[in-house]
This record gives sequence, structure tokens and C-alpha cells, in this order.
Amino acid sequence: MSDLYRKGNTSRVTLSQLMLPSHSNFSGKIHGGHLLSLMDQIAFASGSKFSGKYCVTASVDRVDFLNPIEVGELVTLKASVIFVGNSSMVVGIRVEAQNIQTGKVKHCNSSYFTMIAKDEQGNNVRVPRLILTSKEEILRFVKTTQRLKLRHNYAELCADFDGDMHQAIHNIQQHFEVKFELPS
Repeated sequence: MSDLYRKGNTSRVTLSQLMLPSHSNFSGKIHGGHLLSLMDQIAFASGSKFSGKYCVTASVDRVDFLNPIEVGELVTLKASVIFVGNSSMVVGIRVEAQNIQTGKVKHCNSSYFTMIAKDEQGNNVRVPRLILTSKEEILRFVKTTQRLKLRHNYAELCADFDGDMHQAIHNIQQHFEVKFELPS
């Protein structure tokens, strides 16, 4: 197959790890920071596998912790490239935790990491184009374009205020129920 195009499944990576007491927070659940570290590792592996290059994390789009993870559960992360730009790739990640005694599996998190491919000098490099091979891959690709468009629109909306406090207050009052107590 040409390096100009690659199937998303060439980027699939699965990582499983038993959650230990050292991974827990003060409430006894697995610390979100530990989970984010695992997610960053698998995003790097997936992006590097797809591009054949060293990758860095550019952004993380939403991290919703849906269900807590307990000490002693087996956490499995699954990742693959679901969208490509010029030098960027969006890696979709699904996190599940399994109670190894009962076999019950729960979905704990889904997230999207944008990874940038780099050359040996640290410059951005073009990544292969994506070959979509299923209805599911097409839907993930379209949903990613919608998330990227929303992010772009949000950035433009925030830029409109650029230090104009009166405009910011007006916008807030139009959309939210808040009270202002500003020093004179």
C-alpha cells in the first residue's frame, strides 16, 4: 500500500493495565491524572504508528469521566486515528474498566487527542491521508469535522471580546443569569 494513504486500522493500539492502590486518589478511586497519562501514551503510540513519525500532543478535546475506576479493575484503552489534517491526526480513545472477578465491563471515558507529526528537527511533517473503510469510520470522521468547526467558531467568538469589557458583560447578560459586583 502506498504511504500516501493508510487505513485507520493500521493505527489501532490497545493498552491494558491493572489499577493499583498507587494509582488512586484520596477518595480511593483511580486518579484522573493517571488515566490522562495513559491516554496520552496511547495517543502517541497510535499517531506515531499511523504517521511513522514522532508525535506530540497538540490538544485534548473533552475528557468526560463517565464512571469511576476502582483499584483492582483492569483498564483497557483502545485508540485509532479517526481524522487527519496536514500534519495533525485526531486519535479517538475509548477507556473501559473491567471488574476481573465478575467480568463486568463499564465504559469510563471517550476522548479525542490531536497529535502532530514531527521530523528529526522538530518540524511539522505531512501525514498520510486516511482511507475510510466502514460506515462507523465515516461517522467518526464527520463528527470530528463538526467538533473542529465548533472549536474554530468558539475561538472566533472569544476573539470578538478581545479586552472589550462592556461587550463581554453584554454578551454574558444575554446568555447567562449572573450578577456583577465590580470595583469602581
